Amino acid sequence: MVQKPSSDGTKLGLTPLSTLEEQVFVPTIVILGPTGSGKTGVAIKIAKALNGEIISADSRAIYKGMDIGTAKPTLEEMDGIPHYGFDLVYPDERFTVADWKKYAEEKIGDIKERGKVPIIVGGTGLYVDALIYDYHFKGPTGAKIGDFEQKSCSDRTGVKGNFLLIGIKHETEVLRTRLKKRLDQMFCPALYDETKRLVDAYGWGSGAMKSNIYEYVWKYLNHELTLAEAKEQCFYRDYHLAKRQMTWFKRNPEIIWLELEKVYPYVIKYMHNEQRN
Repeated sequence: MVQKPSSDGTKLGLTPLSTLEEQVFVPTIVILGPTGSGKTGVAIKIAKALNGEIISADSRAIYKGMDIGTAKPTLEEMDGIPHYGFDLVYPDERFTVADWKKYAEEKIGDIKERGKVPIIVGGTGLYVDALIYDYHFKGPTGAKIGDFEQKSCSDRTGVKGNFLLIGIKHETEVLRTRLKKRLDQMFCPALYDETKRLVDAYGWGSGAMKSNIYEYVWKYLNHELTLAEAKEQCFYRDYHLAKRQMTWFKRNPEIIWLELEKVYPYVIKYMHNEQRN
């Protein structure tokens, strides 16, 4: 049985990473799964136990001002755990997978240097693949990484680096129920106000606006859809996104798939054993 840790993990004997060798050796934990699977909640719980910090791998959460509609955790939900990868650019600004890879690598290095455990959390498969397979990107010498057009390799040739890859799996009906419950919580006056602000600022010209919940909320606010219709269309959008995400991740044989309630004890035990070895 895994002993319940204190908030900093000391009851497990997990000590801060004091040497460069320890910093390099500690795995970067990667929590994957489809939208609505519970990644964020369990990652925060793990971070509190392991003295960790979280880096988001969500291509929608990078946008400033898109908070409720992208299901970013609130400050209360973060529970004191530092989060990175949110609010990196405005919705009308360009941000590529190459940009995210560079950002994530810098954050991982910084987190380890401060003796903490980096935890990647998200459902954007290309972001995660670019990091763990160390994709390189073509571009002119001296160009900003955001100007790079395409990665130089697309084949998966083995994970490059020390990563613990955990995938969250749910039975289909369980995931469907979770998605519907989340939408019921998201549709609220605060989301309506957020949508109005975004439309006023950016219109519908950016892909960021069209790839989120806001399109359906806007149609509801303009009486093009009833509330029930807007929720239903959002649900099917999220459900099909979840299926695409699972198809992407299941091609990776390195991912350890666990039910949500088993993720926390598995990771805690794994990290405890890593420090004992």
